[in-house]
Amino acid sequence: MTTALVVGAGIGGLSAAAALANAGLTVEVFERTPNPRELGFALLLAPNAMAALRELGIADTVLARGALLRRGQIRRGDGRVLKAIEFSKIRASLGEETVCVLRPVLHGALLERVGREGLHLGALVTGYRTGKAGVELAAAGEPTVHGDLLVGADGVGSAIRRALHPLEPPPRRRGILAFRGVARNGAADLDGQDAIQYLGRGYELGLARANASDVYWYASIAAEEPPAAEASPRGRLERHLAAFDTFFRRLVEQTADEDLRLDDLLERAPLSRWGTGPVTLLGDAAHPMLPHAGQGAAQAIEDAVVLGRAFRGADTVERALRTYERLRIPRTRAITRLSARNARLGSIRHPLVCWLRDEVIRAAPPAAILRAQVAIGRPPKHLWGDDERNAPTRSKRSALSETQDG
Repeated sequence: MTTALVVGAGIGGLSAAAALANAGLTVEVFERTPNPRELGFALLLAPNAMAALRELGIADTVLARGALLRRGQIRRGDGRVLKAIEFSKIRASLGEETVCVLRPVLHGALLERVGREGLHLGALVTGYRTGKAGVELAAAGEPTVHGDLLVGADGVGSAIRRALHPLEPPPRRRGILAFRGVARNGAADLDGQDAIQYLGRGYELGLARANASDVYWYASIAAEEPPAAEASPRGRLERHLAAFDTFFRRLVEQTADEDLRLDDLLERAPLSRWGTGPVTLLGDAAHPMLPHAGQGAAQAIEDAVVLGRAFRGADTVERALRTYERLRIPRTRAITRLSARNARLGSIRHPLVCWLRDEVIRAAPPAAILRAQVAIGRPPKHLWGDDERNAPTRSKRSALSETQDG
């Protein structure tokens, strides 16, 4: 039986483990932390992510414990409504919901799906060797492990990527600080909305219902200088609170310190080649992207589904891995570019350019907004391979969903 070694037990790594197990492979997962549980915060899962999770068998769990987004708004920084978003129309076009869910819910569902057998915790990978027999993986505290293939799903600072591409420069700062938090019991009054996005001068804010009681929020702020090492997330964010809408400020104020996080966003140039031989990359290790398209987790889960499917029809490990990369590189490169464009829109500081941006959004026809949302959220054709019976959203497409995506 073919054995896959997966480095990283985050959402991408566990999704890969589930998909490869579904394809009949034996999977061993290596995670450097002693506890595989994810921190709080939340994820926005567009229909393409939900379709991929349905392939992995956990979509219903996420639906039951997350929040369905049916209506939302885009607002100026001062709270003035620019555009309504009807998520229910996106669902009508694509056959899947848009869902916000706390990260531990999704991560826990994947852990349960994969199981603890074959999960190696506290295993810091120190290197690997490839040969005719496959891959030998070395991890601190573990005996050398042999496998037929290796998947690096170990994040933006991936050790596997570094070994594959030793001349590549390290990730670089984007000049954006990302604050994320969960306001417990903050969902009582969301102005009748399930999600709200604010566009201000040099910042973008967002919030979404994550379950019946909690609200996930984020603040993306243009910043030339990285945060000081000793600065607390709350202390750094408080410099900007006065510029934010009153409702958003209330959510920040009722967020506990342990439910608040600050990240200095990093980016890397896309790779034209992810792997070689029996080794490949997945998720942020392969295509780190800014969070401004809401597709980071979705693309990692899509990667996993396509990787698993590639093994169902391939006669060799290398053929399966190169097929997977050929299908995923163009798609993820397009989403990475989209995320960067969106980040620029939210980082505009000049008042006249901000006004022009807001007026374009306000004047945009609702059908155009819907088409853009459908294009982002449609599962790509290659997600399902050639088997139409396994494409749950295709039979429910409308004319709006025929626009090609990436």
